[in-house]
Amino acid sequence: MWTIGLCVIALLVIYCTHLVRKWKNPSCNGVLPPGSMGLPLIGETLHLIIPSYSLDLHPFIKKRIQRFGPIFRTNIFGRPVVVSTDPELNHLILQQEGKLVEMWYLDTFSKLFNQEGESRTSAVGVIHKYIRSLSLTHFGVETLKKGLLPEIEDMIKKTLQMWSAQESIEVKYGSAVMVFSYIAKHMFGYDDSENTSEDKISEKFTKISEFLMSIPLNIPGTTYHKCLKDREKATEFLKDKLEKRRNSPDMYRGDLLDQVIADLNKEDKEKFLSDDFIITVIFGLLFAGFESVSKILTLTLKLLADHPSVLQELIAEHEGILKNRRNSDPVLTWDEYKSMTSTLQVINESLRLGNGAPGLLRRVLKDIEFKGFTIPAGWIIMAVTSASHLNPDVYKDPLAFNPARWKDMDPYLVSKNFMPFSGGTRQCAGAEFSKLLMATFLHVLLTKYEWTRIKGGRVVRGPMLAFRDGFHVKFSPNHN
Repeated sequence: MWTIGLCVIALLVIYCTHLVRKWKNPSCNGVLPPGSMGLPLIGETLHLIIPSYSLDLHPFIKKRIQRFGPIFRTNIFGRPVVVSTDPELNHLILQQEGKLVEMWYLDTFSKLFNQEGESRTSAVGVIHKYIRSLSLTHFGVETLKKGLLPEIEDMIKKTLQMWSAQESIEVKYGSAVMVFSYIAKHMFGYDDSENTSEDKISEKFTKISEFLMSIPLNIPGTTYHKCLKDREKATEFLKDKLEKRRNSPDMYRGDLLDQVIADLNKEDKEKFLSDDFIITVIFGLLFAGFESVSKILTLTLKLLADHPSVLQELIAEHEGILKNRRNSDPVLTWDEYKSMTSTLQVINESLRLGNGAPGLLRRVLKDIEFKGFTIPAGWIIMAVTSASHLNPDVYKDPLAFNPARWKDMDPYLVSKNFMPFSGGTRQCAGAEFSKLLMATFLHVLLTKYEWTRIKGGRVVRGPMLAFRDGFHVKFSPNHN
């Protein structure tokens, strides 16, 4: 009996040893990049989600670059991953989407944003073209020029007036609600201010954003379960909006919702178009818009508070815009926006340092041979474009907040080493909208208000950019 038991234990030990060895040394039709696969099942996930308190690259990435070089392998959330800080490889994969690689999300993102099946919104080809065209029609440069700019300025004026009546505002949350409310109103006529705190759909979206890096365990009581419940409520809200508008032609506004309803009603409509697809698109546009802008806007105010000389330069620029107006029209113009040289340099510098996400994720469709290494099909590539943003060969003293560096930057170097809005075919269609909104916010703030930091503002990466204890600011009219 003892002999049989010992034999069983021995076999289990041999089997487990085999599995561990296979985990640590994945099969490959070539030479894998150097690295470590971490512990079985969880890989090196825990190292990635441990928070760091700096604008520098997350220690998970920085330490492995020092040990293995700019391309290394790891395992995150049970997935084999090649992490690349090599600008050549990153440029290659951004240009080869649909050929060598395809867009990919962590399981948390994938389930939240319904990124499964042939009609997933991340697909290339006609689906991507449709979503991009939709975004540019309602948030692109021409639309911004023709009518959105005065709308955005008016929205910001009302927001700051409301903020100035309060003791202090947590800027990340406040700006997230501000941007969300504007995008929702512009896309489908929703007015967040008409609802109670509990009924505001912006509350559901901002809660979702807090849980994105949670472990995808859908068990009652877990962070991820709460996230899915909020997503469910948000989706039901959007379905209700779609159905009401469809059944009420008199509610026609010519907005994004009306456009997608018209597209759904076409006899020769695209095969991928369905109610669920449209809901997923609207959900994604809402989320992408408010989450990224609110983080960078908060970081910008925090950096300006830390650098009063830069702040004074911006104040002078915006006061100059007011003095140079030839008429009494108080509305900001497109030409005035484009004349904000120092402001746009500050925004670029905040975008460079902000790096809201740790990297862009792509799944390999075919084995990729690069610099003697093989990246197998089925693996994930994390293109850490933020590494280029902090490259000392391109940006002198890269961790310093120095907007003046953009005065003499070589446009070619910038095109290869500055990708805050992704790149290739996935260049963000809302890039100009985001920059214009932030510039307009700064214009109204610096010409009509004074502001004082109350508390918070400590940057944390876990690995997404966040602010420990928030960033609380007191806004007051300057009465000029």
